[in-house]
Amino acid sequence: MILREEIFPSMKRTASAVWRGGLKDGIGTLSSASHVLSETPYSFSTRFADGTGTNPEELIAAAHAGCFTMALSAQLGEAGLKPEEIRTTCTVQLEKDADRGGFAVIESHLDVHARVPGAQQDAFEKAVHNAEVGCPISKLLNTRISVDAKLE
Repeated sequence: MILREEIFPSMKRTASAVWRGGLKDGIGTLSSASHVLSETPYSFSTRFADGTGTNPEELIAAAHAGCFTMALSAQLGEAGLKPEEIRTTCTVQLEKDADRGGFAVIESHLDVHARVPGAQQDAFEKAVHNAEVGCPISKLLNTRISVDAKLE
């Protein structure tokens, strides 16, 4: 018998940040052990304006979209369904936090479009809900999570 832990072992992933300068005039880079990010620039303008580079919220949105989409595929599989395609766009909203000072991510919204042959709406909605609450990134985020999901 194969244990679930043998298929999905505990794992650690690593990324790093370097920042040089002040908040508004400084510049930073982000790198990941996989080298997908390799001294990728980020700055005040990439976070709060339209500068070239990335920012933490964009990376969180990408992580949440990717995690949720894989979780939805798994949930559909457990229901005996195989998706042809799942497209997820995640929008993370950052706002000034009047109560605690500074800023806070107040919402992560997932917009999902899925083509799943043979899927009934109720089974799809159940899989979406289970993916939303079961996705490890959803569990990590301490914010409101909302989902609009359409079965095509």
